[in-house]
Amino acid sequence: MSGRNMTGSGIVLDLIRSGRATTRTDLLDGLGWSRVTLSRRLDELIDNRIIIRAGHTASGGGRPREEFEVNPELGLVLAIDIGSSHSRVGITDVVGAVLLEDEADIGLFDGPSEIFSWAEQVFDFLLMKGGWARDRIRGIGVGVPGPVDSTTGYLGSPQLDPRWDNVRVRDYFTTWPDDIVFAVDRDVNILAIGEARYGWPEYRDLVVVKTGIGIGCAFVMDGNVVRGSRGGAGQLSAPLRDRLSEPLKRLETVASGGTIRDRLVRSGAHVRTSADIVALAQDKNSEALALLEDVGEIIGYALADVVGLLNPSAVVIGGNLAQAGERYIGAVRRALFGAAHVYSRQKLVVEPSRLASKAGVRGASALALDALFESERISALTRPRVE
Repeated sequence: MSGRNMTGSGIVLDLIRSGRATTRTDLLDGLGWSRVTLSRRLDELIDNRIIIRAGHTASGGGRPREEFEVNPELGLVLAIDIGSSHSRVGITDVVGAVLLEDEADIGLFDGPSEIFSWAEQVFDFLLMKGGWARDRIRGIGVGVPGPVDSTTGYLGSPQLDPRWDNVRVRDYFTTWPDDIVFAVDRDVNILAIGEARYGWPEYRDLVVVKTGIGIGCAFVMDGNVVRGSRGGAGQLSAPLRDRLSEPLKRLETVASGGTIRDRLVRSGAHVRTSADIVALAQDKNSEALALLEDVGEIIGYALADVVGLLNPSAVVIGGNLAQAGERYIGAVRRALFGAAHVYSRQKLVVEPSRLASKAGVRGASALALDALFESERISALTRPRVE
């Protein structure tokens, strides 16, 4: 970052957005700047309607301190959380609050053209319902069920469905204005962003697992998602092999909603999505419950090495299958605690997602908002023009 941007308005906005400093006094303490420099940067943000004065807070006996916050009227963000068999879309404000959302049993194996065509139609419907025009949109955040190269924006190869190989998601949004900020990441990464930021803010180190028809894993270390060199970090493998020389198998081939679905279908059940599996479990279907427990146990064993390597504070189980309840979550927890090293499991929390079905939409929105409010971008946008 250039020296000029070290005192840019984007640095101020970062502190305000995070909640670490929202008053002039706290900002001065956090930044170590002069009052004149801070006042100029605050004025730049206010003049561009990026922040507003939010009122006053008590200052321990002195004058009330003026507070600042992101202007919620600045615009809207579109968020898409694509799963293997179920997808959700939502519209949020620029603070990340979900205003409207919708969902459908459509996912990875329907292919990118069908999914993004559906998403665009739903967004237009939601915008009409909310009384908003397209020019209110400031960013679009998308979660896709596969690795994404963050430097190019292209999905990696191979994907579970070859129609997604080397796809550039931005190319499916050509009808939207070019100045809209666009961000895309793996679906489990956006789930992790949502959970870390809004669900489990007291923890800085998390392992987040998304369990639906497929399965994905994400790592949050010191508050940041770990993506790896080409966006592929977090691929879990089956924990057991007949011979050590055998190639690793993807965990979802032996323990996922897909394996449960296939077993139930062979037994004559009408099951297509992970939501169908959860519905059977909630109806106390004995076979569905037994399969959930078996799959949860294998997932727990697979996670034992992960917690040994990373030593997280919590393992968060999200995705549709997490809604099956304690029979499933408990199986993951028991197997993980039974197999993990003693030190790794001390004080470890293993619980379902706190945001439940909203985690992906909130995470996709947060991904787009981070791009929209990126520090250097904001500093350049608000910098006074020299005539």
